[in-house]
Amino acid sequence: MSEKFYITTPIYYVNDAPHIGHAYTTIAADVLARYFRAEGFDVHFLTGTDEHGIKIVKAAADKGVSPQELADEVVVHFQDLWAKLNISNDDFIRTSQARHEGRVQEIIRRLIERDEIYLGKYEGWYDEGQEEFVTESTARDNEYKSVISDKPLVRYSEPSWFFRLSKWIPKLIAHIETDSTFVQPTSRRNEVLSKLAQGVEDLSISRQSEKLGGWGVPMPNDPDHSVYVWIDALSNYITALGMPGIGDEFDAKGDKYWPADVHLIGKDILWFHAVYWPCLLMALDIPLPKTIFAHGWWTCEGKKMSKSLGNFISCEVLSELCGEYSRDAFRYFVLREVTFGADGDFSREAFGRRYNTELANDLGNLLSRTVNMIGRYFDGAVPKPQQRTLEGVEAEFLSEPIKHLQDESAKMMSRCRFSGYIGAALELASATNRYIDATEPFKLAKDPSQRERLGTILYACAEAVRIVLSYLEPFMPEKSAEGLAHLGVSGVSDGTLSERGRFGLIEPGTKTAKSVPLFPRKLLDQ
Repeated sequence: MSEKFYITTPIYYVNDAPHIGHAYTTIAADVLARYFRAEGFDVHFLTGTDEHGIKIVKAAADKGVSPQELADEVVVHFQDLWAKLNISNDDFIRTSQARHEGRVQEIIRRLIERDEIYLGKYEGWYDEGQEEFVTESTARDNEYKSVISDKPLVRYSEPSWFFRLSKWIPKLIAHIETDSTFVQPTSRRNEVLSKLAQGVEDLSISRQSEKLGGWGVPMPNDPDHSVYVWIDALSNYITALGMPGIGDEFDAKGDKYWPADVHLIGKDILWFHAVYWPCLLMALDIPLPKTIFAHGWWTCEGKKMSKSLGNFISCEVLSELCGEYSRDAFRYFVLREVTFGADGDFSREAFGRRYNTELANDLGNLLSRTVNMIGRYFDGAVPKPQQRTLEGVEAEFLSEPIKHLQDESAKMMSRCRFSGYIGAALELASATNRYIDATEPFKLAKDPSQRERLGTILYACAEAVRIVLSYLEPFMPEKSAEGLAHLGVSGVSDGTLSERGRFGLIEPGTKTAKSVPLFPRKLLDQ
């Protein structure tokens, strides 16, 4: 039986259309899904939309439509963008679906049975943008404005059902301190532990239904209340798998995938995922996810993204960039440009520069040089080498970068070190270009007595570029397949990635195709 790998994105709010932040998380999840599929894992990749809460009710009212109509309208933008970005998710969960709502109610029933929730009264400050109640001290420290949106907090006083969150905090702290990979990166782990040390109150998990216009999941024990959005939203990671069972056709459909291997999220929702979610799971006696990884935010041209400033990377701008450079190039750039976990700045100049330097010059040029020389000197058939192993000069240039890819790729992917992984693949491309410069096959071609040696060099080049393209396939599935077709090899479907990463797999005599630029150079504005 194949080892499983369960990867999730957050479920995205439908109060507005998607933008680069949503795309960033989802592309990262897609790359992980594609990588682990390529390594033979049984992968399940979940994304979706969060459609309940006061934000949705207000956004719908502003547009003069019902919350369901707004959700149905906006969800299409997310699904269309994922198709444009070639996202390979296995499931798409909507919190307005019956399969989700019924299971949220069952979760509440089980919490009631375990005496994990109680009726109380909430009075205090509420951040409507984050769907979060805020302590008096936090509100005061930020001048009674949202830490995230800077919008004024709202004062609430109402009855509410509470989850005994504080009861589970000691156990959660012990888990985070014991398992260094549970919250990543390390800076975020330290942030959570520091905040936990200040004390945590019980969690309000309901709102009065009348304030939501009946929109939301009714509390099964109290129809005057709806389930508060974070319990509703977070539970999607198990409800999408058919957990817990409620007697429908989705029961236990994907329970073999739990626990999640990685929850990918933005840093703004780290607290909810690293505190509320694991405590809820502990209260339900469900195993915890293995890793919660919080990435940073994007600015644009050095400034916070804003529609009024004209630097907002909307889904329309994303489509434009993908049309100009290719969607694979965009996928590549956002995970190459910034260390995953840190904040990053998007600029068209940086995109174009990295595209020309790394994709057009290094990788694209290597492929063209290799295929063109095989075409010119060996009639387009991959030559037979003197040996199909790395020895001598070939080993000097190529052994170490190939070994590094083979040995480190799984570690880098499991730690979401996307930029480093790409860098390792590019190092092999650079080493191969240096190898060509050092061995000068274009000079050897003039001497018939060097034909065997020339064949060995070009075989090594073909193998090196095949390995590079194979390892970059999770990031650039279409361009990698196109490049491998230039070499005359399918590559992407024969064996696991580790198996395809070995040197010496191309059969001599394989016919190459006429090479056209895989990444045509772009003329950049000066």
